[in-house]
Amino acid sequence: MDSQRTPRTSSKKPQTGTSSIDLYAAQCDECHKWRVINSEEEFEEIRSKMSEEPFYCNKKPGVSCDDPPDIEYNSTRTWAIDKPDLQKTPEGFKRHLVLRKDYSKLDAYYITPKGKKVRTRNEIAAFLKENPIYKGISASDFDFASPKVMEDTIPEIVGKKGSGSSHKKMRPLKDEEETGSV
Repeated sequence: MDSQRTPRTSSKKPQTGTSSIDLYAAQCDECHKWRVINSEEEFEEIRSKMSEEPFYCNKKPGVSCDDPPDIEYNSTRTWAIDKPDLQKTPEGFKRHLVLRKDYSKLDAYYITPKGKKVRTRNEIAAFLKENPIYKGISASDFDFASPKVMEDTIPEIVGKKGSGSSHKKMRPLKDEEETGSV
């Protein structure tokens, strides 16, 4: 995955039950500066076309590569990298990403227009079958892939995953830098 052309999102801290994302950003394919994206919908539009239409600073009105970045990639917040070309969430549905307490990953789920939380394609398929009003939408229109948490932005108090079992508990770090993305 080309990190230069992939939008990333960021969150300060995990929350339970609501999306952990508090800011969306995309990196310019030319100058590599980070630009804050105003909404999740705009971010999804950029992300869905990343390979065919890379993001450039001038896609934001009044902004150019000569301007300072909107945000710096650093460990003042936890960052996550989303897959490029991931299709947009169908209209009326909302994609939620929740950071696990151990910062190991984000869990993806969707909220239906009726407010029901669904965590799998099978649950989406059942919802769509029960609600024929959403014809034209299929379970394959939903992607439960999680953005990758960038380890170098995970707070030091959380610790990092070792090369051993992924089931081990995280422990606080000592004088180590970690990257993370959310």
